[in-house]
Amino acid sequence: MCGISSLWLRQPNFALQLVLGFFITFMSLTPVSAQDVALARQLHDAHPQFQEKTLTYRRFKHADIQPLLAAIRQRGKVKVDSVGKSTEKRVIQKVQAGEGPTPVLLWSQMHGDEATATMALFDVFNFLQASDDEWDELRANILTGLTIHAVPMLNPDGAERWQRRTALDIDMNRDALRLQSPESVILKTLQQTLQPLVGFNLHDQNPRYGVGKTGKQAVLSFLATAYDEDRNVNEVRQRSMQLIAGLNRVLQPLIPGQIARYDDEFEARAFGDNIQKWGTTLILIESGGYKGDAEKMAIRRLNFVAILSALNSISNRSYQNEDVAEYTAIPENGRALFDVLIRNVGVIRNGVRTVMDVGINHHEENTNNARDFRYESKIEDLGDLSTFHGLQEIDATGLELVPANIYPETLKSVDKLAKLNLAELRKQGTVLFRVKKIDKDKAYAQLGDVPVHVLVEGDLPAQPLELGQIPTFVLRQGEQIRYILINGLICSPDKPTVTDRFTVLD
Repeated sequence: MCGISSLWLRQPNFALQLVLGFFITFMSLTPVSAQDVALARQLHDAHPQFQEKTLTYRRFKHADIQPLLAAIRQRGKVKVDSVGKSTEKRVIQKVQAGEGPTPVLLWSQMHGDEATATMALFDVFNFLQASDDEWDELRANILTGLTIHAVPMLNPDGAERWQRRTALDIDMNRDALRLQSPESVILKTLQQTLQPLVGFNLHDQNPRYGVGKTGKQAVLSFLATAYDEDRNVNEVRQRSMQLIAGLNRVLQPLIPGQIARYDDEFEARAFGDNIQKWGTTLILIESGGYKGDAEKMAIRRLNFVAILSALNSISNRSYQNEDVAEYTAIPENGRALFDVLIRNVGVIRNGVRTVMDVGINHHEENTNNARDFRYESKIEDLGDLSTFHGLQEIDATGLELVPANIYPETLKSVDKLAKLNLAELRKQGTVLFRVKKIDKDKAYAQLGDVPVHVLVEGDLPAQPLELGQIPTFVLRQGEQIRYILINGLICSPDKPTVTDRFTVLD
């Protein structure tokens, strides 16, 4: 089978485990806590009716959200105002909702390629503007207790390029002191003028972060940032810890064992640390990875739940009942995950057979299509990786890793592949094809779902195996091919399709 299996396919008892976990957690809580957990579940179930339907992929641009902001402004239930412009003069806008005495500030995409929470914010805006439904009481509690200020795309120039940094190549989350990017000035000005009680710093993190050493992927990670080198805890930071403890409690039934916590080492240049220092309680929320969710729609939904649950807790002050010890008990982020981990495979080098593990990661690469991307994978590590885990794993005990076969002729163009019997060639382990002339992005679009590794003439992967190599090879038991890896994607030799994002052009 080619492609990454969904969570439901890889874990057939997941739904049952989720229901049981939710029930056990629900029954063990106090009545108020149980209500919070039930509310989070209800918000999760209700999300589809508030989801902003125009945001169906995460690589959207500044221009894509302008009609949404215009529509919000036209409805008149919340305010939309410009708060400044980016380096390249894109307008940065703030949405304001509610008339309560407690100001709250949320911002997303201070890193341009971290858009999960931006989608969730538009879902939250839809929720807050709705009326005459079962959510009126919650909505009223939030909007009468709080004044919400939200900047849904703080770094539009970075979003345009799908890159972390601003157009000045500055990481604005390391620009809280020098304030060299205009976007940084905007954020500090908002904090200083609004003086919010709580600030939400909304990010995406590397999907290969795990929960401690459990081997589970960190779907969400949180941090109550330190405000000094000694990591002291004052009233401002304690509030962060209590809010996060509450979020962990209500989200655990939805993603059991998949919430982690960042190390709280003080970073003097970072906005999160400084905003905490400036007197605003800071909650860092990082959206990680979720199996089968490349566009992060499931994590978007969890952000929706987290944000509304936190806003409700701030409004009614229920966070004050949370135990700080429950925050520190959240496992720290671990770095012991590969996208693919092959265990105990035989590799022959210099005539000697060695048994080793192979760790592979997929790296996103931009294409000329602004909404699209491809993965270019690499072998990240070799040897004894027994302390690591893989999002996908192969027990290759008794198997041999050998180079994939190269088609003997050089093709004039990529479209000549259509004339070959690729299914039969795959059964023989032939998945490498030389092409004389190639435009990577054009060829990528042409290939569609064809599972091949296209090579510029004369440019072949390292053989038989080495670090940094593009992982296209065969796992064989005797003369029988058990698995083919094409750009790190696990394929069965007798299956004809592959996810197009994994097609490699080297």
